[in-house]
Amino acid sequence: MAHGIIGSYHHSVVVSRVAMLAHVLFLTTAVLMLVWLLHYRGGINIQSENPNQIFNVHPFVMSWGFILLIGEAILAYSTIPMDHRTQKMAHMLIHLVGLILGIFGVYAAFKFHDVAVAPDLVSLHSWLGITTVSLFGLQWLLGFVTFWLPGAHERTRAAAAPAHVMAGLAIFLLAVCAAQTGLVEKSAGAASTGETKLINATGIFILLYAVAVVSAVALRKAFL
Repeated sequence: MAHGIIGSYHHSVVVSRVAMLAHVLFLTTAVLMLVWLLHYRGGINIQSENPNQIFNVHPFVMSWGFILLIGEAILAYSTIPMDHRTQKMAHMLIHLVGLILGIFGVYAAFKFHDVAVAPDLVSLHSWLGITTVSLFGLQWLLGFVTFWLPGAHERTRAAAAPAHVMAGLAIFLLAVCAAQTGLVEKSAGAASTGETKLINATGIFILLYAVAVVSAVALRKAFL
């Protein structure tokens, strides 16, 4: 009995430490993105007459408000020390904020193309991005109906849970792939070697953040 309690505590500590690492990577990625956009790209302003400042809203919102928030929502079950219902509410609400900001980020990209007189949806990055946001919106809606509204039967929720988790992680990783392709595009047009290195470092930390989030989920499931 004591061995089981000690083992459970040890597993909980491991998951918490991996989740904490993810939070550190979250902050590092966010800071790197800000440094890039403010120092090298001229700032962030959706109302600007400068097309570059309008565009900069897109990577800012899609990193801080979409990818990083999705990861934090996924980690809610491992990092919020409250009852399951509170964790589920936090998971849902953080995802909703991420979805709204993701849609706004897509709007910023379209506005940039309009101001710069550039064609829409011609790159792999744009295709992956639109697909990701669309799938994420569908995933959120299905999750809300299945796991939050009172009409769904407990057996239905239990059966849908594994698919919901798997789909959520897949969409999260798809968002990371979209971000990487976008960073590659901007790296190719960077004005200096220093900017290129910063963009590359940002991409690496986004990837590490994703690995930490997925690892925390895998460990939590393995230790249940």
